[in-house]
Amino acid sequence: MTRLLPLLALGLLTACGAETPADAPTANTSASANTAEEIPPEPLPDKVRIRLETEQGPILVELDARRAPITTANFVAYVDEKRFDGTTFYRASRTRGAPREGFIQGGIRRNYTRMLPPVAHEPTSKTGIKHGPGTISMAHSENGTGAMGDFFITVSAMPSLDAKGDKPGYAAFGRVVEGMDTVRRILAAETVPNAGRGAMKGQMITKPVKIVSARRVES
Repeated sequence: MTRLLPLLALGLLTACGAETPADAPTANTSASANTAEEIPPEPLPDKVRIRLETEQGPILVELDARRAPITTANFVAYVDEKRFDGTTFYRASRTRGAPREGFIQGGIRRNYTRMLPPVAHEPTSKTGIKHGPGTISMAHSENGTGAMGDFFITVSAMPSLDAKGDKPGYAAFGRVVEGMDTVRRILAAETVPNAGRGAMKGQMITKPVKIVSARRVES
């Protein structure tokens, strides 16, 4: 399979009252690199559970393949090919004025050797999966398409990340069923004050938390 090499714009909208992200710098701007491929997903059960083993403890997520089949199949492909093994949670986005709320972000962090082709965006307006506490969702490219191998987990409800009007929002596709204590520990990790760009400034974790492995588990 041809590997497409787009540069992801990983700045996510933060909770209400937080900054709006600036566009990430663009490199490698070919037309094909920015085109999401809507690949028919492999047959999956309606619910797929994935166990993320991290240095801070395990996180068990349940993905909704019935309502978000494209996004779920993409994430499962990364898991099955062990592309998340050895990656990290590298961002702790704490809500201004409420540091125990926000989201953590992890994944391949634009590592081209780990990338699979981007997939079409599944907005919350289509799936009905909202960004509540413990939601797992995908980072995407700046034009609202092209989710690949970077994802985030919300600690609190973040409706500003849902699709609204002409804003595509982010592709929520499951929830944490065990391990929110791990998610909260990662959110509380020390960050580098001047690292990161735009909305990500000050949110980069000083010692990124390693994702030791990501595997399917029986429901």
